[in-house]
Amino acid sequence: MSELLTAKNLTVKILICLAVLAAVMGLCTFVGTQDISVKNVLAGPGTAPGENIDYDIFVRVRLPRVILAALVGAALAAAGVVLQAILRNPLADPYILGISSGAGLGVIIAVLLGVTWSFWAGSPIALFAFAGSLLTVWLVWTVGCLAGKSQVTSLLLAGVVVNAFFSALIMFLTSIAKSEQVYSTIFWLMGNITEKEPAVLWAAAVCILAGVVALFAISQRLNVLTFGEQQAKDLGVAASRTRAIAFGLAAFITAIAVSLSGLVGFVGLVVPHAVRLVFGPDHRRLLPISAITGAAFLVVADTIARTIVAPAQLPVGVITAIAGGPFFLLLLAKYSRKVSWLK
Repeated sequence: MSELLTAKNLTVKILICLAVLAAVMGLCTFVGTQDISVKNVLAGPGTAPGENIDYDIFVRVRLPRVILAALVGAALAAAGVVLQAILRNPLADPYILGISSGAGLGVIIAVLLGVTWSFWAGSPIALFAFAGSLLTVWLVWTVGCLAGKSQVTSLLLAGVVVNAFFSALIMFLTSIAKSEQVYSTIFWLMGNITEKEPAVLWAAAVCILAGVVALFAISQRLNVLTFGEQQAKDLGVAASRTRAIAFGLAAFITAIAVSLSGLVGFVGLVVPHAVRLVFGPDHRRLLPISAITGAAFLVVADTIARTIVAPAQLPVGVITAIAGGPFFLLLLAKYSRKVSWLK
């Protein structure tokens, strides 16, 4: 029998998860190729620039990177929860609908055009990726709505087709690019967390947090959608409207994450399943805890990526792919009998 969900026990669980996330982020900021002293960090920047190297590394390099990883992980995990709910497909994640290929195509175009301008401290690669993601989402949604009576099936099929077409364009453009352009682009496509300006982090944090809060506001309707469209209508939920809102919000926060970090896979697939297996399928609990868990997961993955082959760095997407598969299979084997879409 599942635990009765109340505002109190939900708040307690979220606060505990946030405390764990804060501890993970704090520890990971002190892990790297160069040891830094807590005492020196707390001492402040010093009287002259560069006087306290430990403080500069912590504030200018480690902390922004850890925050960015947490934001990207939270966005991808929350989007994965929503897409699995509205598509009623346990294999759905932010990339099954072609969002990754759209972002990748935007990056390839930016690199080949050689654009060097920036906007609000944002690189042209990130801005082109964001635009490509949103364009792909609009295209998939439009084609899916026009393709047939079953919108869920049509969206999945439209995503597969658009993803295949854009992937072919990416391969073509990559084959005609210069070697140095190809290397930088492929590294980004594998998922790459790098330091960002404070303005970019603040803007991303506000947008992603607002998106997750908005999704949480409709989490009860997501619960109803998992029963099916007809049952949702019988219970007074506008299925099509709810699906459109949830899809748009999930696509928006995914586009932000992809534009900042490249194509980081597995987070939107593994984390929601892991949280569902442990905490249950109620989206009022599943959504916020998945976002927090996704943040912690990607922070740890990025810390491993920047230290395991130091002084070189791996793309974080490689770590999430290697760790994600076995982790998911172990959890599935342990908790499979406890899983249902709604208890």
